[in-house]
Amino acid sequence: MSRKKTERQLNLVICLLATRRFLTAREIRSTVAGYDEAEGDAAFKRMFERDKRELRDSGIPIETGGGDLWSDEEGYRILRAHYRLPEIELLADEAAVLGLAARAWRHAALGEAAANAILKLRAAGVPLDTDAAPALTPVLGTAEPAFLPIWQAVRDRRPVAFDYRKPGEDVARRRRLEPWGVVNVQGHWYVAGYDRDRRDRRVFRLGRIVGGVEIVSSGPPVEVPAGVDVRAIVRRGRSGEPQGLARVRVRADSGHELRRGAQRIVPGEHAGDGHRWDRLDLPYTDVADLVGAVARFGDRAVIESPAPAREAMAAHLAELAARDPDPRAAAESAAESAPAAASRRQSASSEQLRRLLMLVPYALSHDVRVPEVAAHFGLSQRQVLKDLSLLWMCGLPGYTPGDLIDVDLEAAEATGEIIIGNADTLAQPLRLTADEAASLVIGVELLGELPGVADSEALKRVGEKLRTAAAAPVGADTPAGAQSGGGAAEGTPDPLERLAGSVGVRIELSDEVREVQRRCDEALRAGQLIHLRYLSGYVDEVTERDVDPMGLVVHDGHAFLEGWCRLRGDVRLFRLDRVLDLTVLPEPARVPARARRRDLSEGVLQLSSDDTRVTLELEPAARWVTEEYLCSSVRELDGGRVRAVLRTPAPEWVCRLALRLGPQARVVAPVELAERVREEARRALSAYGPGGLG
Repeated sequence: MSRKKTERQLNLVICLLATRRFLTAREIRSTVAGYDEAEGDAAFKRMFERDKRELRDSGIPIETGGGDLWSDEEGYRILRAHYRLPEIELLADEAAVLGLAARAWRHAALGEAAANAILKLRAAGVPLDTDAAPALTPVLGTAEPAFLPIWQAVRDRRPVAFDYRKPGEDVARRRRLEPWGVVNVQGHWYVAGYDRDRRDRRVFRLGRIVGGVEIVSSGPPVEVPAGVDVRAIVRRGRSGEPQGLARVRVRADSGHELRRGAQRIVPGEHAGDGHRWDRLDLPYTDVADLVGAVARFGDRAVIESPAPAREAMAAHLAELAARDPDPRAAAESAAESAPAAASRRQSASSEQLRRLLMLVPYALSHDVRVPEVAAHFGLSQRQVLKDLSLLWMCGLPGYTPGDLIDVDLEAAEATGEIIIGNADTLAQPLRLTADEAASLVIGVELLGELPGVADSEALKRVGEKLRTAAAAPVGADTPAGAQSGGGAAEGTPDPLERLAGSVGVRIELSDEVREVQRRCDEALRAGQLIHLRYLSGYVDEVTERDVDPMGLVVHDGHAFLEGWCRLRGDVRLFRLDRVLDLTVLPEPARVPARARRRDLSEGVLQLSSDDTRVTLELEPAARWVTEEYLCSSVRELDGGRVRAVLRTPAPEWVCRLALRLGPQARVVAPVELAERVREEARRALSAYGPGGLG
């Protein structure tokens, strides 16, 4: 069935490319091979409508217009000027940049679009190098299920409707939005636009959208206000100015994250308990946030003022200290299993059709053999031969030997020589779709976050060339919702420019982090060993690390150094905003031969079968935990609460998280961890008044 479908769709493409006038559905049914198998008019209509939709989704610009002169029946054609990809010539450094840009989406929602763009450019003979600059790894994550429909709505300028649960609310509420753009900030995607119900601009985090997104297909297209800055809107929607200054007493060997945010640190003297305590002046925006930030350090950090914050901390800890573990609930959670992750995959026929539309123009314009074609497109030689065997069954209506594509299969199988004749209709490579072009343009933008690439002339040149090659031809007819490479009428914004301008992926790094990143890049290029003072992400601990650098990574809104950690004897990722000090040592780096770069397809966090499985029950105000951290499973409970399962190699980190959340969360399992949280809270509470628990 899949092969017959591919043959039929390829025959339809050839027919519509060859015609100079619009062909009606009746004419297509009677002339294009494959439609004669439809049993009746209704079956043909379903088959034809499905083929049109799938071809348009592949970027083939099927246009509609006047058909039969004697009737009102609609007709169809493909203009070659709107089908073919304009010429694009890249220098070696530009090809490397574009290949690197495509890698950014490798594990994300637009990974397929970026991969298809690379294949189409290769079909045109563009020498792209997707393995260039292996030490640099840009990664865009799109784990939010709402990303693709929101992206499509922004692309097609359509309103959307969805259920949205704000932090702390028990129920999700329906929102109707005219989306202006999507922005990635610190690893999370946000959409900004005009809220029709509230009659004002609003920002929504995609991870808080509940259920599906409805794209409204009727009505006028969304009009984005001139000069609107989506990133600035999102930034204003997320930020809050500090409202006060707290005095916090912190043990000298603890509270490292608090120290990094302090306005002033006053070193203290040794107290009666044998420890030295420092005093921090800590800016805060909200009392509850201040309490959570300090509580996670247990009895090693104490709020001294203001009084309302001190009282809030005492109440926060008292509830945790009075909470007894529940062994029965822990046993129940142990029986729960994580749901299987859903996967997306195109049909085999769609993939094969796209390959054929790329293989033919490349083979016609280059003297290549089967092994070279296989290597060029990342295919097996067997798959290339299979694709060639399908070609000779296709051609122009009539389907006589003079109409069919001529392929010498014997030569291909015996010597690898590719001889294709009578295929002039498919001689031009297919134009990029808006999604494909935008994925590369946005990937190029992300490269601006990587040292050694950001200021390169190649980055600027390749962006300009890509936009020129992907620009929509004037007069192309793009139906709403279709991913055609064309579609801009004269006087209207080009779809690629509008879409690329509506998506922001810049990573907001501080000047200090960018300086650390620059020095890591210099050491990487020079092959020198790096010494780090590094703040652990799991425990309140600073360690000294000697690292043989292997690469730089940008992932989930953060910059990382990847290297061989001599302390741990393994490859590690070091988040650069946790580097307290960096020294490039006068010693060559020696990465062991067995060391391998980490697979980031599932994210930065690498789970292990040895990790501890922790079950948390979260109140509505703490649902953000499921957005910020990787959960094995999340189950809805009554009143907007959820039960989330985390896996971690460091249970003490979850203890700190539970201390931070206080009454908004409960550790269900393991029981030992719940008991530890209670004891930590009791010790910390003793600093907030005589009698401790009293």
